[in-house]
Amino acid sequence: MCEVEFDARGKNLTEAWRQARLKGLLADEVLPPGSKASSVEVRASMRGNRGKDTRPELMLRSLLHRRGLRYRVDARPIADVRRRADVVFPGNRVAVFVDGCFWHGCPEHHRPATKNADFWREKIDGNKSRDVETTRTLTDAGWTVIRVWEHDDVEQAATQIEETVRRTRL
Repeated sequence: MCEVEFDARGKNLTEAWRQARLKGLLADEVLPPGSKASSVEVRASMRGNRGKDTRPELMLRSLLHRRGLRYRVDARPIADVRRRADVVFPGNRVAVFVDGCFWHGCPEHHRPATKNADFWREKIDGNKSRDVETTRTLTDAGWTVIRVWEHDDVEQAATQIEETVRRTRL
């Protein structure tokens, strides 16, 4: 397609994409009808956000597994309730949620979106309300719910979860 000879891979990629655009080899991407994203770049970023297997979840699960705990991943604690927990200990009735600071409105780290602000405020408020409802529903059904923020110390979270699971052994 083209020759690039910068000293850094990032510069080479940037130049290669620039030349591809100049040669008409790339089509301009447009937002699909009905998209709520404010731009193509925002849409790509949002689509790249994981719903499960995030770095904080993987780190926590790894620690729990090393401590000898076995669990289900991304599972419904109650089969007929459409809510999924990140880590579930069915026999102990313990459900763990690892909440992301942006998506769940962390009081310490959440920074409101500036573009499409009304949409995002409603979205995050809805997520927070659903979190409260989920915790209440599970607690009312006899489950212990543990919520961990993505920024929490993973060792401390694993210790809290391990102690809770071992205490609730049936």
